[in-house]
Amino acid sequence: MTRILIFSLAGIAGLGLGVMFFGGLWWTIRRGLTSPRPAMLFLGSALLRMAVALAGFYLVAGGEWPRLVACLIGFLVARSIIT
Repeated sequence: MTRILIFSLAGIAGLGLGVMFFGGLWWTIRRGLTSPRPAMLFLGSALLRMAVALAGFYLVAGGEWPRLVACLIGFLVARSIIT
């Protein structure tokens, strides 16, 4: 595959990871307001969101730093869109 296609796919994957991460944060905050144990909800959500995001970055990068950068850019674009 061409480099542009690979970097585009990495960016799209980063966008998906960002939507998952920040969408999960939004969901956690909304549910935490009514939860009987909000500390457990926030802690569990943070650990799960970070684990999925880090695993996604690791898989997308595949040992190549330019793909990791493209994925990170997509992640940050998702952050801008969601906030």
